[in-house]
Formats: sequence, C-alpha cells, structure tokens
Amino acid sequence: MNTTTLEAAPPEAAPVKAAPAKTPTPLRALRLPGGHSLRLHPRAVLVCLLLTAALLACTVWALSIGDFPVPASGVVDALLGSGPKGTRYIVTELRLPRVLTALLVGAALGLAGSLFQTLARNPLGSPDVIGFTVGSATGALAVILVIGGSAATVAGGAVVGGLVTSVAVYLLARKGGAQSYRLVLIGIGVSSLLASLNAYLIARASFSDAQSAAVWLTGSLNARGWEHCGPLAVVLVVLLPAALVLGRSLRLLEMGDDTATALGIRAEPVRAAVVLVGVGLTAAATAAAGPIPFVALIAPQAVRRLTRATGPNLLGSALLGAVLLALSDLAAQRLLAPTQLPVGVLTGVVGGLYLVWLIARQWRRR
Repeated sequence: MNTTTLEAAPPEAAPVKAAPAKTPTPLRALRLPGGHSLRLHPRAVLVCLLLTAALLACTVWALSIGDFPVPASGVVDALLGSGPKGTRYIVTELRLPRVLTALLVGAALGLAGSLFQTLARNPLGSPDVIGFTVGSATGALAVILVIGGSAATVAGGAVVGGLVTSVAVYLLARKGGAQSYRLVLIGIGVSSLLASLNAYLIARASFSDAQSAAVWLTGSLNARGWEHCGPLAVVLVVLLPAALVLGRSLRLLEMGDDTATALGIRAEPVRAAVVLVGVGLTAAATAAAGPIPFVALIAPQAVRRLTRATGPNLLGSALLGAVLLALSDLAAQRLLAPTQLPVGVLTGVVGGLYLVWLIARQWRRR
C-alpha cells in the first residue's frame, strides 16, 4: 500500500532584522554670514572646552607654586592687577613670562605637528622627526657659535635654518607629489645629517660657548622672559588663523590628490602653504625654547584619539600641546628633581615611552 507523506507547509518566515549600522558621530553646521557655514563636531568641541579648562588650571597652578607659594585666589588677584605689590611682582614678572612661553611653544609645536602629520598622512610626519626642528636648531647654533648676536638674531637664524631645511626636504620628496613615505624617510636622513653638523659646530666652539649651546639644544624654558614670549605670541597671532584656513583643504587632501583636485583643491600650492606655516611655527618655537622633542609628535595623535574626528584637529592639537608642555615644565622644575631640569629631558622621556607603546601596539595589530 502506497503511503503518501504529507508535508506540512513551512510556517511563514519571520522577518529578519538587519544588524544596526554604526551611526557616525553626528555633525552640526553653524551658518555664518555671507552664505558660509562652519562644520561642528560635538565631541571635538567638548574636548577643546575641557582642554581649555585644563590649560587655565595649569596656568594658575604653575603661577601659584614655587619658593614663595601664592594661593589661587592671590594669583587671580595679581593677574587682575590687585593684591599686594610683592605678590603681583612675583606672579606677573617672575613666573608669568615662563608659563606663557611654555603655553605658546607647546601650542605652536602641537599645531605644527598636526599640519605636518596630516600633510604626510603619517603619524611620524612631525617636524622633530622629519628634520625641520633640527634645521631650525642648526640655524640658531650657527648664529650662537659662529656669528654671534642677540636673541633676535638667534631667532632669525632659527627661522632661516628651518626654511632652508624644509625647502630641501620638500624638493627631494616632491617626486610623485611628495608621498608620505618619501617625506618621512628623506626628512629622517636630512635630520641625521644636520644633527652631525650640530655636533661638529659644538666640538669646534670654545668650552663656554659649547656648554651653553649644549644646554640650549636640550630644550629649556629656564630664564625665559617677555623678550622670548612676545615675538612668539605675534607669530601665533599671524599663523594660527592661516593654519585654520588651510584646515579644510588639508581635510580634502587626506582623501588623495585626485579626489581633492576634483573638489577644486590645488594640491601643490596647498602643500607649499602648509609647509610654510608649519615651518614658521616650528622655527618660532625653537627660537624661543630650543628644540623641544616629541610634543609635535604626541599632541596631534592624542587629540585625534580623544575627539574621534576626521581631519587635522588643529585647534585641539594646539591646546593639548600647550597643556602637555606646561605640565612637563612644571614637573621638570618642581616635582621630579631637586634642581630645575630642562623641559626637553622630560618630553624626551615621555616621547620615547610613547614611541615604544605605539610600535608595540602596531606589532600586536599585525
């Protein structure tokens, strides 16, 4: 007897819910007069506000501690022009120039590092790695040890040395559009050559000149006054807006030359302008405090991790660079040693540890 197997019809399949897609971080557009708009990243704005608060707190803290402690309220009163005359003199004449120099140098280095790392599309594309900081130091050393001159002449030598080095590196790496690996490798080679030249200049100098030059090469904020702070402030007032204007073009250049050209960006003029602004910031910072290492390397990468925003993060990098150098100088002169250490010693240690961590992280990923 044949049996017929009756198969029940399968139940109607329930609709399968698709996995929720990752929602990108929301952006806000701020309308400006004249038909322009400004793109706002809420997380980046929050990070910049927190960094600004940290910068103010570091400033008050640095102005309050020392051989003559001043309470925070006394610091605020002195900055506002009130309070005892002796306290005002200690805060505004002895401590404030050094603190402001630290903030301005850190901001200039952080901003320059963000420009160069975005331009090179490489986390190692900071001015102290690709040789621009060493070139500025070479120009300043040539003035100190060979020509001789005032602080203004040393600053001019740093600017000239940085410009000459940047032009040489850029022209050597320009083939194929100054690709990132060429820029970094050629910059490292030029940096090594200039470091040898600096050692030669110190070896041929007199003992006293060589000693002062060696201390200057370490990077220090000791004995910094208004004559160091003022010119650097003028440079930042001029170059910070220029860097912010170049930010949009840099953001498009990150997508590649072809895409940027299709969107109306002329790649080579933008690169030249970025190099000019970055070298000006680096040279001014080097002239004010010597070649302080690793601030330009760490600040942009740390800000990008904090904000999780695309683009160069210029303002955040400047703020974090200022906070990082102010805290490093505070630790070097008050917290870690009985004597005042050059701040470049501490930033070198922090930067070395950061590089080890970065290499280990990349190795684990691969």
